[in-house]
Amino acid sequence: MVNFTAMRHAWIGWLVAMMMTTNVTIAQQDPNGRQKIEAAKIGMITNRLNLSTDQAPQFWAVYNEYNAKKQELNRRIRQLNNEPSRTNLNDNQLVNGLREINSTKQKLADLDDEYMSRFLKVISAQQLTELYKTEQTFNKMLLNRLNNQN
Repeated sequence: MVNFTAMRHAWIGWLVAMMMTTNVTIAQQDPNGRQKIEAAKIGMITNRLNLSTDQAPQFWAVYNEYNAKKQELNRRIRQLNNEPSRTNLNDNQLVNGLREINSTKQKLADLDDEYMSRFLKVISAQQLTELYKTEQTFNKMLLNRLNNQN
């Protein structure tokens, strides 16, 4: 009799290895190492969520879409906060800039609400909670590593 649990773990391991190999190859061409960071994040999420072979492709399709939108909104917030011209603005213009930042932060919250239901069609509530915890843990580890390099 075939051990389905072992087969499932072997399949997931193979899938992760393929994704990591692809990302490491791309990372060698990326001077900033962004691809290496993404590969490490993918590995950590995959490990912590313990996705089944049925869940994995559906989850990554939803996650990649969600993550791209989230990164774009975060990029916009950073851009608004770091505009050099903000020092020469009057109070009205500054308030409008702050409103745009708050509006973009609200879009992030709305994105989380929208994608929560999409994630829950693919993974369990426990796995979704673990995803959020894992992303937080990964970001803390990344910040610590960056701080230790300086």
